[in-house]
Amino acid sequence: MSKMKKLIALVAVCALMMLTLAGCGGSSSSGSGSGAASGEKVLKVGATVDFAPFEFQDESQKEYQGFDMDLIRAIGKEMGYTVEIQNIGFDGLIPALQAKNIDVIISGMTITDERKQNVLFSDPYYQSGLTMVVRDNETAIQKFQDLKGHKVAVQIGTTSAAEVKKIEGVEVKELNTPADCFMELKANGVDAVVNDRPVNDYYITKTGATGVKALPERLTAEDYGIAIGKDNTEMQKKVNDALKKLKENGEYDKIYAKWFGDQMK
Repeated sequence: MSKMKKLIALVAVCALMMLTLAGCGGSSSSGSGSGAASGEKVLKVGATVDFAPFEFQDESQKEYQGFDMDLIRAIGKEMGYTVEIQNIGFDGLIPALQAKNIDVIISGMTITDERKQNVLFSDPYYQSGLTMVVRDNETAIQKFQDLKGHKVAVQIGTTSAAEVKKIEGVEVKELNTPADCFMELKANGVDAVVNDRPVNDYYITKTGATGVKALPERLTAEDYGIAIGKDNTEMQKKVNDALKKLKENGEYDKIYAKWFGDQMK
């Protein structure tokens, strides 16, 4: 009987050791969502994926497409990170960054003093400016000063919304996406759309839109930057170093030419 008890005790100890080892293995593989099991470093990126040609969803492609998407993947590769992109509403991007749900934002985001109060920015990676799109038979609107007394569509939460509101006598209609703004223009719900120049140009040239035209005047000159957590100066340096390297080795120019042509704006 004593030998049997010893045998049972030995089996129990072995079973307990196996459970303990299994528990340790599960703990190490779960990590923190940053590829802890394989040693991968993951860069969690927030973007609002409805801002072509910077970020958008192409049904024929598995991954998000656009200039920003290609650029942040190249930056992540240069840094030695695997890039994971989350589609978040534009007004929810900075809160998500502040909550540390994401590491960086790249979403055609203009560097402004107001935003600098809440985030750090990388060096500028693109210069944009606000332009107008009107119906092709529009003659009364030639410049921004002509918008007085007219209805204008803008995307909610963007610098275009803020700037157009500064123009006296303009009725501003804030909509969720650039596509909504263009649809409202074609439906005669507004007289003009104000948005970032590349978005307007992309809409007309890539979608083959008819019945509308882009006007050449720029209301502003804006620098786009990658937003980073206010306390994360280490990440800011890594992103800036990678961006600088991409510009030096020609990779940035290749990405730019893919989306905007060979002529730098």
